[in-house]
Amino acid sequence: MALTTIDLNSDLGEGYGPWTMGDDAAILSIVTSANIACGGHAGDAETMYRTLCTAAANGVSVGAHPGYLDRAGFGRRIIPMEPDEIGRMVAAQIGSLQALAAMAGTSVRYVKPHGALGNLAARDSVVARAIVDAVAQIDDALAVLAISGTRLEIEAKAAGVTAYSEIFADRGYTPEGQLVPRGEPGAMLHDAGEASDRLLEFLDSGLMPTVGGEAIPLEAHSICVHGDSPGAVDMAAQVRKELEAAGVDVVGFTSRTS
Repeated sequence: MALTTIDLNSDLGEGYGPWTMGDDAAILSIVTSANIACGGHAGDAETMYRTLCTAAANGVSVGAHPGYLDRAGFGRRIIPMEPDEIGRMVAAQIGSLQALAAMAGTSVRYVKPHGALGNLAARDSVVARAIVDAVAQIDDALAVLAISGTRLEIEAKAAGVTAYSEIFADRGYTPEGQLVPRGEPGAMLHDAGEASDRLLEFLDSGLMPTVGGEAIPLEAHSICVHGDSPGAVDMAAQVRKELEAAGVDVVGFTSRTS
């Protein structure tokens, strides 16, 4: 098998006030990295703090998951902004999570843009560079977790910022290497067995199947399982079980050097 070590991450802390999304505690007993919403598309101080504490108790690495300030749209709509504004928006959210992480006895190790912001950064070099520059200015030890093969990954590497590549257990890919937009056929994989089989084939070959095209080569340091999807806990548990059964070590990517 080509890859024998991989990280498993999930987008968490996406509640607000008394409203919760998903079973973060259960997911945090399975994954090795947590991308925590930090007040943009979701999250508030208490939700962030509780999620950080649970992550720390489980030995899970923590990343900031900044998104557009769009709670009503859950950060899945593009808000027109100048690149510098995007950088400052991202910086403010990272800083909030860093402060609460210090109180929770942990630290923020990386940044993964959420939703529409992440998808835009995947294809737009200017937006990608704005995010990378913000990350670099805040803390040169922060890494970027980017969708494999995208502009964000390329811009981070060009700027000398540590970049880790991410693939998705439960999302479909276009032949261009982008995620199939939600709502379109093939956008989501709901069957844990199908998702696990696809991942194992990818780890063996380095090729990711696409919707309507040929398989494409991608790199991977981490696999994302969405915490807000129906059956998310079962999906994450089966993916991890199948990976480990195949001899793959599931280890946090920020604890490794390659």
